[in-house]
Amino acid sequence: MELLWNHAVGAASATLILAHGAGAGMDSVVLEKLAQALAARGFAVVRFEFPYMAARRLDGKRRPPDPQPRLLASWREVYASVRQQVAGSVLLGGKSMGGRMASLLVDELGADALVCFGYPFHPAGKPDKLRVEHLHGIHAPALIIQGERDALGNRAEVEGYDLPSRIAMHWLAAADHDLKPLKSSGFSHEQHLQAAAYAVAAWVERIID
Repeated sequence: MELLWNHAVGAASATLILAHGAGAGMDSVVLEKLAQALAARGFAVVRFEFPYMAARRLDGKRRPPDPQPRLLASWREVYASVRQQVAGSVLLGGKSMGGRMASLLVDELGADALVCFGYPFHPAGKPDKLRVEHLHGIHAPALIIQGERDALGNRAEVEGYDLPSRIAMHWLAAADHDLKPLKSSGFSHEQHLQAAAYAVAAWVERIID
C-alpha cells in the first residue's frame, strides 16, 4: 500500500495518519492543503488510500467505498507500517469517512489521539441515522474540526448530541463538509484550512506530553 508523506518542518512533534473521505482520494485539494499546513506546524503527515480508491486510480472507474471490515483492515495495515517507521506519538485521523473509520479503531490500536475533519455524524439528509454511539465509549482524546453548516452534522445538531467532554469540537464559521465557508462570512477556504491546522497543533500541545 502506497503511503504519501508530508514531513514536518523541523523536528516532528507527532505523526498524523490522515485517511480520505468516501468520494475523493488522498491527493484531494482539501487533504493536500491540510497536510501541508499540518507539516508546517510540526507534524509528520501520512496519507493512504483505501483499496476501492486505489483501484479507481488505476482504471478511472468510480466505485462505492469498500465494506467497513475492509476499510478497517486497511487502517490496521497502515498503522502497523507507520508504527514501524516512526518514534513518538501517532495520531489517527481523516476526512469524513476516513475519520469515522479511525474513530472505530483508535482505542484498539492504542493510538495517542484522534483528529477528524468533517466528521459524518449522519448521512446527508438522514439526521435520524446517527453515527455517534461509539463516540461515547472512546477513551483516547479526540478533536473534531467541523463546519458550522456541515450537512452531515451542523452546529445546532451536534451540540444536541451531548458528546463526552474528552471529545473536543472546533467550529469553523459558515463552513460546509469540506470546511469551505460562505463568501459572505469574510473567510476564505485557505484561511479555514490553516485555522484547522492551527487548532490541531494547539490541541495536541495540550494533550500530549
